[in-house]
Amino acid sequence: MLKFIHAADIHLDSPLKGLERYEGAPVEEVRQATRRAMENLVQLAIDQAAAFVLIAGDLYDGDWRDQRTGLFFVAQMAKLREAGIRVFVIAGNHDAANKMTRTLPLPDNVHMFSHRKPETVVLDELGIAVHGQSFARAAVTTDLSANYPAAVTGMFNVGLLHTSATGREGHENYSPCTLDGLRAKQYDYWALGHVHAREVLCEEPWVVFPGNVQGRHIRETGPKGCTLVTVDDRSHATLEPYHLDVLRWQTCAVDVTGAETSDEVLDQVRHELSCLASAADGLPLAVRVELRGACAAHRQIAAAPRQFVDDVRATALDVGGDVWIEKVKRHTASPVDLAAMAVADGPLGELVELIEQLKTSPDELQAILGSDLKTLNKKLPAELTEQSDLLNVAEQQSGEQSADLLEEVGQMLVRRLSAREDAS
Repeated sequence: MLKFIHAADIHLDSPLKGLERYEGAPVEEVRQATRRAMENLVQLAIDQAAAFVLIAGDLYDGDWRDQRTGLFFVAQMAKLREAGIRVFVIAGNHDAANKMTRTLPLPDNVHMFSHRKPETVVLDELGIAVHGQSFARAAVTTDLSANYPAAVTGMFNVGLLHTSATGREGHENYSPCTLDGLRAKQYDYWALGHVHAREVLCEEPWVVFPGNVQGRHIRETGPKGCTLVTVDDRSHATLEPYHLDVLRWQTCAVDVTGAETSDEVLDQVRHELSCLASAADGLPLAVRVELRGACAAHRQIAAAPRQFVDDVRATALDVGGDVWIEKVKRHTASPVDLAAMAVADGPLGELVELIEQLKTSPDELQAILGSDLKTLNKKLPAELTEQSDLLNVAEQQSGEQSADLLEEVGQMLVRRLSAREDAS
């Protein structure tokens, strides 16, 4: 039995530009986070007695500000050498843009794969064959894996690849590949990099994005880390994700529909922040609060937005733990008095009148939800009906739930139609 660690997208010393403009931002903590996550990676490898560590690209984050970035990495690799742990690295799109990466002397336990053509390193004593190729330039748009060699017979074969796979939102379409193409190589494990969210694309063979080791901004939320792989008979592997992050980014979405006062909204925010803090593994949190819904509190909040943001920050300090509010985004609106609008002239008044009538006619409402939704469902594109269980939701609604849903839909329709009228 042996163990190895699959990591990617370390983005060591990522500059995190513009962080200073956020009030109270833990600038140094965030800027040191990628280094501390790297230290956690090295310590995990030592604690687990890993045979080797794979880094599937984007070790760095483009050009270094100074030599200390490279020297830090070398020092960490030296710790692994002392523990008898080898390291296999491919350059990703960010590394390829870094001129210093190519000239940095590395400890002899580190193998950087060539960018000229795919290479194979055979570890006879472990029964492992590692295949890989680095990026030669920042933008590689061809499928590098297509030229990877066939699996080495009798070995546990690992493919190290920096890729967007079949394409992932928010990531450049670099070295695209397909699962069928990867399977054709008959490798046992594909160690992918480039996509910053953990994702297991396939289990036979394993095709895995471990995600990046440390979230760097609000678009990289949730736990971050690496994958520990245990190979027990040179053919069978089990996987276990490990968190390495030292600061965690989260979005706190709060539905404030119906809240009467800003204090009620703050109570809801406090509750949601407490839940996030309790699930954060004791790590400090950087949180974006997003408020949604129609509520009477909207006017009070909108009248003094800066004061409300300060109140949210104060609420975060009350929660306990280390919670920093990155930003507060409001998507709230004043509630619409549907009963009053029902007597208004024009199409909008007629629509509201119909909604008010349906609220007091549960049988008629259920009939509409049953028959009209079936007709609508037939007209929707297949991709929408597959993703949304619209009919089942409608059939499971009680009379009271249907009335509540109608109220919510009515509020939404009136606000949107009123906005269009104002715009025209």
